[in-house]
Amino acid sequence: MRILTSLRAGERQLTKHMASWDSVWARGLLPPVEDAAEHTKLWWAAAVLMAAGGGRRGRRAATAGIAGMAVGQVLANGVAKQLIQRRRPPKQWFPHDEVEERPDSSSFPSGHTAAAVAFTAAVAPIWPWAGAACAVPTVLVAIERVHDGAHYPSDVAAGAAIGLAAAALGWTAPRLLIPRLG
Repeated sequence: MRILTSLRAGERQLTKHMASWDSVWARGLLPPVEDAAEHTKLWWAAAVLMAAGGGRRGRRAATAGIAGMAVGQVLANGVAKQLIQRRRPPKQWFPHDEVEERPDSSSFPSGHTAAAVAFTAAVAPIWPWAGAACAVPTVLVAIERVHDGAHYPSDVAAGAAIGLAAAALGWTAPRLLIPRLG
């Protein structure tokens, strides 16, 4: 029990620290990243760019990314958020205005992070360069979700794990089904 109490205290401290991060870099970069990631616009745009400019590999990567993202969204928002109700971090911890625009849904897990990681992890094996390029905004989305008061770090970590599982499902499910269908 002492370990859980210590972990919770450490997470609260980390959340407060990230919330008070008041650098020019954070204030200038994180809000536009959040706007782009809202409703998965960022990942759809990345898929369009890959499909339009990447030839056959780009189309395969875009398709895998969208499929992974969809599975990640369903698992995070449609399943996990419904099973685990967790309040968002207290507004008092956040000295900036973004905290007023938080969703009302459960904090656990981060659906934005699940979608971002699922998209990136599904793209990377097909087109490593595009996967590496997508990793940058994926990390920024994860940081932004804690910084703006929408999530605790463990919500983001769980979203990342769900995203990885969604990408893995996208890779293994067809291989498991094809022998049975054929």
